[in-house]
Amino acid sequence: MKRILLVFAVFLTAFTVNAQDSISIKKDSLSFIKSKRMSDADLAKKKEGTFITGIPDLSSDPVTGFGVGVRSNIYWNGKRDNPLFAYTPYLMKLTANAAYYTSNARELVLKLDIPYYNGTRWRFKIDFKAQQNPANLYFGLTENTLEKLHLPSDPNTTFDTYKAFDRARKTLRQGEVGEAPFVTDALSNRFRETEFMLNLKADYALGNGKWRLMAGYEIQHLSYKTFEGMEADAIDPATGNKIKAPNGFSLLQRDFDNGLISGLNGGWVSIIQNALIYDTRDFEPDPTKGAYFEIANEYSGKYIGSQFDFNKLFIQGRYYQKLPFGSRTVLAGRIGVGHIFGNNAPFFEFQDQWSPDGSINALGGKQSLRGFRANRFLARSLAFANVELRYRIAETKWGKQRFAFGVAPFFDMGTVRNDWRDLSFRDIKYSYGGGLRIAWNQSTVLFFDYGMSKEDRLFFFGIGQAF
Repeated sequence: MKRILLVFAVFLTAFTVNAQDSISIKKDSLSFIKSKRMSDADLAKKKEGTFITGIPDLSSDPVTGFGVGVRSNIYWNGKRDNPLFAYTPYLMKLTANAAYYTSNARELVLKLDIPYYNGTRWRFKIDFKAQQNPANLYFGLTENTLEKLHLPSDPNTTFDTYKAFDRARKTLRQGEVGEAPFVTDALSNRFRETEFMLNLKADYALGNGKWRLMAGYEIQHLSYKTFEGMEADAIDPATGNKIKAPNGFSLLQRDFDNGLISGLNGGWVSIIQNALIYDTRDFEPDPTKGAYFEIANEYSGKYIGSQFDFNKLFIQGRYYQKLPFGSRTVLAGRIGVGHIFGNNAPFFEFQDQWSPDGSINALGGKQSLRGFRANRFLARSLAFANVELRYRIAETKWGKQRFAFGVAPFFDMGTVRNDWRDLSFRDIKYSYGGGLRIAWNQSTVLFFDYGMSKEDRLFFFGIGQAF
């Protein structure tokens, strides 16, 4: 971990020295980013100079629980006479986040982002993460996860709602061979992940700047633990009273022991990343118009020092259209399709789709299907779509800080398959709901989303748009 942090510090020092150098750039040399110009309304409100946004990190997720911590950003915006001022969300941004959750999850994240470095076509990103999360969920790794919820110990009994499923898995049952005489399944769908990660990325703007080529390298160390025998919540079936009991076998451990998955022992993952990107968004943190399209790939193999062999392909498209009512009303949509190649791809690679613009947990949770728990539906292939109507209600200025308030009704849908050739509109899962958005100095967006589905009702809040 110390070596990874040292590498991050070296890159930070090198880039910070030149953060404001692009003041000398000639305007006629920036023709390749003309399509990225901000709207006149947003440009008039953009803050000059260097400033810090730091807020208590108060977040809520049904899986990781209530979180407290600090989220801070240092922005280098430059002056209005800087030729890049109207075309980039910032000259450079350094993000430092730390959080602790009631589930005992904890996380440290450092990010450096430099678009159009020193007025060139290059963009550099550096990410570091150290996290431990004992509240990860696992429901399986095939399209069978599209079926109704059931207990690992009793696959023949199903439940229509997560609430009924949760009560059933806490209900005391007789232990199997290798378990205590009586056990609970309260932690049977959970596992703990510990991760250290460093990611380096660079992309280059082509032609008029709408297309970019990206390449990157990521190294991770991962370890996992399931909770067999750990004391957990239970319900006495005779009295209905809440008690404590040893946890039974976990679903993840069962699948690993049966040879259905790999990767539970963790280890080192070395990944080469590349992507082709088309981007005409006018303001990346909160666009009012434009499109974003990418074809992204991750390759991992023993030839580059990895303990795992796989290849992940993800294709994503987003579109933003400002509508002619309200001061700032935007229709936002996204479609994503992904597939994992490799017969021995580790289970943890099924949990997210890598994107240069930010990985997407799939399928379920605050980034994809907001009416379902995270990782609710996992398989080798997936497809999903999201639609939001972002309506600005009011804006205000408090001291030197600007705040804007809006609402965002949304609709999400998606499915998973064992083979990409079987992707279709069969067994589509959907959720819907509404959200509140608070934009702070334009670049920092707070979200409060309530998602609903036939299975669950979930509330999320935190920082950043879903897409």
